[in-house]
Amino acid sequence: MSQRGRLGSVMTGTFVVLMLLLAAICVWLGVWQLQRLAEKEALIAAVDQRLDAPPVEVPAVSQWASLDLDDLNFRPVSLSGAFRYNQTITVFTSLSNARGAASGPGYWVVTPFVLTDGGTVFVNRGFVPEALQEAAVTDPESDIVPVTITGLLRSGEKAGFMTPAPDTSNRVEWVRDPARLAEMIDPALAPIAPFYVDLPAGAPGELPQGGETVIEFPNSHLGYALTWFGFAIVAVVMLGFWLFRQRTSSRD
Repeated sequence: MSQRGRLGSVMTGTFVVLMLLLAAICVWLGVWQLQRLAEKEALIAAVDQRLDAPPVEVPAVSQWASLDLDDLNFRPVSLSGAFRYNQTITVFTSLSNARGAASGPGYWVVTPFVLTDGGTVFVNRGFVPEALQEAAVTDPESDIVPVTITGLLRSGEKAGFMTPAPDTSNRVEWVRDPARLAEMIDPALAPIAPFYVDLPAGAPGELPQGGETVIEFPNSHLGYALTWFGFAIVAVVMLGFWLFRQRTSSRD
């Protein structure tokens, strides 16, 4: 065989290997997406069960360091203690598909709740329109009244690369991250829970407007899986067509 022929054989073999490797990777990615689909469906089913469960006592301070927040997310909990209204922080949001009357640009009203047994949990009392932000953080109510409340335990949100720094002068945050929120309140309220609690809806028209917990789990894994499997099929078909053309050309 000539040097040119050997070079052509090597190139052909390399191309075949690369196309088969590409097809194998696409199949692997498709299988992985099917696994993610099963995990997402299991998560949705678990959350549905949690939402209908009776409230349990909020985890105690001694458990906070070892909590599995994914396992507790959206679980109804009860808390006994008192709000510190003068430490309220507002978190900017844009509420769509609201269950209550208020929606659009506005703020979550997040207030520290000091537990009777120690520790502080941030409680999202609900949504207020943008024009009421100042009123929300200057709540004149300062009496420490012991109460028992119930709500949904939520794992904290994480700030992204483009998330602005908090506006401490106006007590405005951009994410419901307990660690970031803790930097804007009295240090004496520590320790701070690594989660927060969403309050349920109150009376119609009441502000802050509770009961606006967003329970959505984007689930496009099946579509992604079919796409990857489709790419694998296309790669194999293209390889077969190319080999056919190569054989036809060599005969000619």
